[in-house]
Amino acid sequence: MLSARSLFQEILDHDESFRLFCSIAASGESQGGWENGRIASLVPGSARELAPKIARHGADEDKHGRIFHALLRKRGLTPAAVPPETDYTMLLERRGIGLAHDKLRRDEPLSVRDLIVYLSHSRVTEQRAADQMVMLRRYFGDHPEVGKAVRIISDDEDNHLAYTHEELLRFAAAGHGRLIRRTLRTCALAESRVYRDVSLAVLARMGRILGWPKAKSVVLAAGIHAMYGYERLVGWRRMLVLRLPERRDALGGPATPAHEFA
Repeated sequence: MLSARSLFQEILDHDESFRLFCSIAASGESQGGWENGRIASLVPGSARELAPKIARHGADEDKHGRIFHALLRKRGLTPAAVPPETDYTMLLERRGIGLAHDKLRRDEPLSVRDLIVYLSHSRVTEQRAADQMVMLRRYFGDHPEVGKAVRIISDDEDNHLAYTHEELLRFAAAGHGRLIRRTLRTCALAESRVYRDVSLAVLARMGRILGWPKAKSVVLAAGIHAMYGYERLVGWRRMLVLRLPERRDALGGPATPAHEFA
């Protein structure tokens, strides 16, 4: 029977597929850490209260990258090269989603519009990350090898998502509601396409590593296309919804350490 649990268990049980999974995840988290760190350093004076929260976000992402590398080391594995077609962060940037790296490399203060673009991009991508971690936590939160890592990352992703909701609501209250809604729509539609493409690329790689029969790969690819069809039709609309989170000021303190994975 094909299920998210059985598929991830299959990936977890095979060294080479596990190596690729952790390498892709670590690369994306490390890239997110760099992006948030640069954004924190370029926050304009009018929004300086955001800088420590963005820095905390970046520190969390860096920590996640270290956790995935630690999982590889524990199994005696080295990181694999990340295939370009599986690089979610890079593909989003190529579609013009989020703040361009060229802008972040310049030592010029960002504008309020830039911060709204950053937060909107984060609201969409953190929703994806939080949803994925909810699934992994349900099935593998008590797993002896990856359970602790899953729980730590899941808690952080929930904090990140809460933070983006709260900060976007602050900007909406300051009169930027139309820009936020328009930016969220653009991000949501583009992210859905990129996630589909990356999912298909990862599926193809895993299929070759694990020796899946063609019929299995076809069924799994059909599932990815069906999910994209739903998101394209109606699912993206949930990304426009902003709610005051239960976790208030979720990134208001220092990053939670994960010494056992450092």
